Amino acid sequence: MPHNKPKPDDRSDNVEKLQSIVENTIENMEEAEETMQFSSPEERERIQAKNQRREESIHALREEIKDEAADRESGYRDEQ
Repeated sequence: MPHNKPKPDDRSDNVEKLQSIVENTIENMEEAEETMQFSSPEERERIQAKNQRREESIHALREEIKDEAADRESGYRDEQ
């Protein structure tokens, strides 16, 4: 059975990928907010709960963006 070598860890575009995820999540939140005006009370509650989880995800992603940007600044030094 051949052993495939793992791809090297290419983190060069992680900041951009994470920023794109944040932007998409914000767009999803805004779209959900717009649909709330046409939703039942139960659906509004679900949308609000989902948007709260999205807010939490955005916060975590922004922290990860800071970490990745700092790692990029330091040249991705290996910590091994």
